[in-house]
Amino acid sequence: MTNQDNPFLALAAPGIAGLTPYVPGKPVSELERELGISGTIKLASNENPLGPGHRAREAIAAALPELGLYPDGAAFELRRAIADHHRVSPMAVTIGNGSNDVLDMVARVFLQPGTESLFSAHAFAVYPIATQAVGATARIAPARDYGHDLAAMAALVNEHTRVVWIANPNNPTGTWLAADPLRTFIEGLPKTCVVVIDEAYTEYVSEPDFPDATQWLDAHPHLIVTRTFSKAHGLAALRVGYALSDPRLADLLNRVRHPFNVNSLAQAAAAAAIGDCEHVRASVELNRAGMSQLTAGFERLGLGYIPSVGNFVTVDLGRTAAPINEALLRRGIIVRPIANYGLPNHLRISIGLEADNARLLAALEDIVKVL
Repeated sequence: MTNQDNPFLALAAPGIAGLTPYVPGKPVSELERELGISGTIKLASNENPLGPGHRAREAIAAALPELGLYPDGAAFELRRAIADHHRVSPMAVTIGNGSNDVLDMVARVFLQPGTESLFSAHAFAVYPIATQAVGATARIAPARDYGHDLAAMAALVNEHTRVVWIANPNNPTGTWLAADPLRTFIEGLPKTCVVVIDEAYTEYVSEPDFPDATQWLDAHPHLIVTRTFSKAHGLAALRVGYALSDPRLADLLNRVRHPFNVNSLAQAAAAAAIGDCEHVRASVELNRAGMSQLTAGFERLGLGYIPSVGNFVTVDLGRTAAPINEALLRRGIIVRPIANYGLPNHLRISIGLEADNARLLAALEDIVKVL
């Protein structure tokens, strides 16, 4: 529906007029219903192909008898498990319905008309949505090699900047920032803004100079670090994430957190999953092998790609990606077009099981020959 077709737009807050809804990856059921096909594979939403580990599954089963009761609104056991894992106070933990929920809390607490947030080109789509929804102004720094250019970002910081968003690794490009330059950047920010380091994919990264920003919380009280259980822990359907921060920042975030925002099954599963190192290790190993499989296949096909440290890789098709994406859909393969991120020639492809990766590469080989 266009703005012209919606008579209620005049009643909405000013920032809503320019927003378009976040577009998730197409569900398998929707594609199969549309095309009358079956056997579809989804490599679009950076999900863990192994799903949850056995500890999380057992915790979900144990929580089922309590479905008639509201969840613990304070998420006491989950916050304690997260705090123990990171060796912080439970007062430093904010629980979200996925980490997106926490990002939205940050915007509602710290942004308003007349203030600005700052992020990079090709960064996560939720940052501009959260900013504009509260009537603040988004400042977008140009990217460097598809990733964050910290010098360009620093040049845009001013007295109106209240939130700086950095995804490390970045989605959808898979690029990353090393510890020293990122910490120097944070140290140079004014104390009148908070900086959010979005570490949704951090478990997949093995580079020795990749930072764990949660270790910087004591030294940088204006820092917020977000994590999720949707990726390496395989709990995407349950929607649970969290932020770590100075307890004084967490107090403000919790003031706008919706009651019972994380359900009981999610709380139980996440509390069990955070200590399941074996499952995370298996997920990371599968991802590493799948990444090698896909990038080798792209090289064989003469396709460029953006080197990634996440559980996805963005391939450069050297032409408009939309027709190739459509051809993949008709073969029952869902990947993610990212023209809305300013990358119309690219597709983001999640790492899947070995057979699914092979099927994707075989389909691409056929399609690029004729399109």
